[in-house]
Amino acid sequence: MSVKMPFRWKHAGKTAGRITPIVFVLFGTAALYYSTIEPDGLRLALTLLFPLLVVCAYRLPNSLARRTGVGVLCAALSLWYVTDPPRNDREWQGEYAIPADVVMDGGFAHIHHVRNFIYRTTQDYTPRYYDATYNLNDLSSVDLVTSYWAGNAIAHVFLSFGFRDGRHVAISIETRRQKKFQYSTIAGFFHHYETFYVTADERDLIGVRTDVRHERVYLYRLNLSAPARRRLFESYLREIHTLVHHPAWYNTLTDNCTTGILTRAQARLRYRLDWRVLLSGYTASLAYDLGLLDTQLPFPELKKQSRIHRPLNAYPDADYSDAIRRSLPRNDRSVD
Repeated sequence: MSVKMPFRWKHAGKTAGRITPIVFVLFGTAALYYSTIEPDGLRLALTLLFPLLVVCAYRLPNSLARRTGVGVLCAALSLWYVTDPPRNDREWQGEYAIPADVVMDGGFAHIHHVRNFIYRTTQDYTPRYYDATYNLNDLSSVDLVTSYWAGNAIAHVFLSFGFRDGRHVAISIETRRQKKFQYSTIAGFFHHYETFYVTADERDLIGVRTDVRHERVYLYRLNLSAPARRRLFESYLREIHTLVHHPAWYNTLTDNCTTGILTRAQARLRYRLDWRVLLSGYTASLAYDLGLLDTQLPFPELKKQSRIHRPLNAYPDADYSDAIRRSLPRNDRSVD
């Protein structure tokens, strides 16, 4: 006895059959176009050739040949994509040319190449680095920084770690960009950027945003116990050292500036899937709902008071870290 398939299932199957090859072609073409295949002529040639081969496969004379042709192309693309290696030896833009590295010595972290550029404009700067040693027992604060350059939905999010001697080291998870490519949000969904942990003085990492780019920047003190602060900082330090020897791909959707923080904090999966992780401009409100910020004020008021305001024509000087915090809400709920 034959069983007829419900009409809606047949319709759904036909729709999926039409959409799948389109998605396959779009993904494969974009993956090749935004790849790091060299030389550029080969990359562009493969970008044009791939959709043509898929079309040719679908025009083969019988269904077996069509399935075989498409299957071979799918397997070849998948094999290339999963084995495409990230690298540390490309010609990088100046901000990403020299990665930090960390040597742990008991309760001390020796960080090499802490970035501290002098910016005149976003494109005109003097590269500077220094080495610093931090006593992990003196870690006294962790601040969440959100920086907006357009609208409220998307922001760059990173952390700054403060010590009892007044020093701060800011760490930002970013795309490591090559000189020859312009920045592209779409490219971040494919194997185009390696992951880079910018490890910098606040005068560099926050100062360029407040005083040079003139972005809207907010700084929130996180409510973390001393052991939690140390675990988080050590997690960052281990990853910084790992990336020097084992580079990794950045991904706008799955491995970005916000998901990286949650990974380092060992957050539960349900928090990593929160919509405010993708729309990073709302990350601070997620932290507020999780009780990681000062909840004595309603969040809109806390956000208003947490914005960094700088005088006209201000420039990050030696007093920058203290200056940006003078007008911000004090949060004394961190547990030591």
